Amino acid sequence: MKRITGVWISLIALALTVGTCVALKAASGGDGLIANAGAGPARIPTPQAVQSPVAADPGVDGFSGRHAYDFVAKQVAFGPRSPGSDAIHQLQAYLVGQLKGFGCKVDVDDFHADTPKGSVAMENIVAKIPGPAPGIILLGTHYDTKLLPNFVGADDAGSSTGVMLEIARVLCGKPQPGPVWIAFFDGEEAFNSDWKDPDNTYGSREMAAKLAISGELKHVKAFVLADLVGGKNLQLRKDDYSVESGAWLTDEIWASARKLGFQSVFLDDHRPIEDDQLSFTRRHVPSVDIVDCCEEPYWHTDQDTLDKIAPQSMQIVGDVILTSLPEIARHR
Repeated sequence: MKRITGVWISLIALALTVGTCVALKAASGGDGLIANAGAGPARIPTPQAVQSPVAADPGVDGFSGRHAYDFVAKQVAFGPRSPGSDAIHQLQAYLVGQLKGFGCKVDVDDFHADTPKGSVAMENIVAKIPGPAPGIILLGTHYDTKLLPNFVGADDAGSSTGVMLEIARVLCGKPQPGPVWIAFFDGEEAFNSDWKDPDNTYGSREMAAKLAISGELKHVKAFVLADLVGGKNLQLRKDDYSVESGAWLTDEIWASARKLGFQSVFLDDHRPIEDDQLSFTRRHVPSVDIVDCCEEPYWHTDQDTLDKIAPQSMQIVGDVILTSLPEIARHR
């Protein structure tokens, strides 16, 4: 899932190299030699994790990071959830059941995608919440997991799916300033090991194309995507493609984060991330990708388990998105 483009990867590699050199120098007392070499390998101190700011639970509109975490636990319990698997079929039924239980109007779009593994049945699930203001605010996440042995994807993309389920819980059945759609995309992950078009973003591309054909795409004023938002040391950077497609939307999200005191999580630097937002930026829909990708050592491994995520991180992301919705609805 997702890909950081080549320039950013090179910068990360450079930063890691420099960081290692600095750590070695510090461990040696500054003279470039590791102290106590004769006594065995020296221990290089591990940097302390940056602590997320405190967010009340429940928070904005009653959003609860603990509820979101529980939704992730339920997803993980189904096991690996690659497109077309028995586990993802169980998850699809669970998502639809939860959304309807929240009072959401739910549309399900079944389609087949041509993949390197052949034709695969997939399903996009969309909760639709009405509102009087013109323009649809589309929220999105993918719910499939990458086709890897024992990969249960607690963070990727259990965390963002948990956040979007909790947003649906607090919004459905309540008056909204404008229509809000919450899309749960199938088939974001590539089937092959490499992320190469068109082997990715099957569900979001399907939805964007169908909205274009129906004429509804022109009524989508903003697309807010979440993905990998549960990490315990959450660091969210602006996405270059999102800024290019609609700087005002990125500004609204980051302004809401500052308003809530979460500027140490929503950082001011940026990088290019290829994700489901591209299905909409390529069709000129203002979009933003809220994602912490892809530097955690558990990313795309069987170590992406529940112990890697925190309700606090999902609380922060949910609060920021919900705080942003009225401002996005008012934007002209």
